[in-house]
This record gives sequence, C-alpha cells and structure tokens, in this order.
Amino acid sequence: MVKEARYCATGRRKEAVARVELKPGKGEFVVNKRLLESYFGREVSRMLIKQPLIVVNLLSKFNVSANVCGGGLSGQAGAICHGIARALLKYDANLKPILKKGHFLTRDSRMKERKKPGQKGARARFQWSKR
Repeated sequence: MVKEARYCATGRRKEAVARVELKPGKGEFVVNKRLLESYFGREVSRMLIKQPLIVVNLLSKFNVSANVCGGGLSGQAGAICHGIARALLKYDANLKPILKKGHFLTRDSRMKERKKPGQKGARARFQWSKR
C-alpha cells in the first residue's frame, strides 16, 4: 500500500490560526468540515484563499482541507491563505520566489491593540475635566 502524499502547514492572521492540509485531488476546498462556499459567504474571502494556488497554477491539483479557529471570517481567510502558501513550500521549495513575490509567505501580524488599565480603550482616554 502506497501512502498518499500530504502537505501540512499552519497559517496565522490577526487572532486566527489555521491548520491546512494539501492532498492530491481535483481542487476541492473544505473548511471546518464544510464546503468553502458555505463557510465563507463573501466572494473576496474565497478568492483570497485560492490566490496562492492560482499564482503557481496548482488550483486543480490539490484538495485543501483547513481547520481554522479564532478571529473573524476575514482573519480566518488570511490565515488559510498563509497556511496554503507554507504547505506549497513543503510540496516544492522552488515555488518560494513566486510565493514571496506575491506576499503570501509574510505573516500579517497586525492585531487589535489591547486595552490599557485605567483607560477607556487602547488609545482612548477618559475625558479630563478641569472642575
């Protein structure tokens, strides 16, 4: 019995973390055991997720299975995109210049700033009154 090739990687964006697995297949996407179209309602999110595979012309070669948690839908889509790009590197290291040029390997680290103690919010202060 020949074991089927699998390429796994972790992607992150904001508070979202995605565990992505690429298997040889016809280009099906499953996110948290649901089809991509039913999990992500916005077309922009679906396009963002498919972008790394489109750039390297492997969209119809792999089935993508992702388990994602944390954050909102936009952050989760970015995390899956990052995870797919990192998994593609495990498949073929020669794809690195193409993926790097498209900024798919860079982890977007922008997060919500924490609320500071004794303040209204992260940057907002309580209004000062003279009297």
